[in-house]
Amino acid sequence: MRKKIDPVGAPEVIGPFSHGILAEGRVLYVSGQGPQDPVSKTFRLGDFEKEVRLTMDNVGRVLSGAGAGWEHVVRVGVYLARTSDFGEFNRIYSEYVREPYPARTTIICSLLAGISVEVDCVAVLPASPEGAA
Repeated sequence: MRKKIDPVGAPEVIGPFSHGILAEGRVLYVSGQGPQDPVSKTFRLGDFEKEVRLTMDNVGRVLSGAGAGWEHVVRVGVYLARTSDFGEFNRIYSEYVREPYPARTTIICSLLAGISVEVDCVAVLPASPEGAA
């Protein structure tokens, strides 16, 4: 269960995120993922859109491994190497997430290995049957 929290008096949300998400269920914490090719194990650098898509797909692989999808994500951390990539990131990110959008923080910082983007998240899955993982 995910419920958008949009309190009276809060500033208008500008972008694909929510002020808050109230969630109930099992919690999955996804470590930061970058544009690492799952086959060659190397980072794919140079084309920002391709870096973002590979990064988002890598997050999706971790989610899928736990029986989850982007619809279960309640919080996202985005790390960008350049402020100028913020709008392009939002455009691509919006293809992966739907209302109610996860809560999100975006940080502009230096990233390892010359990558331009890293994404982590928290997902909440429905409660599992007794004894299931």
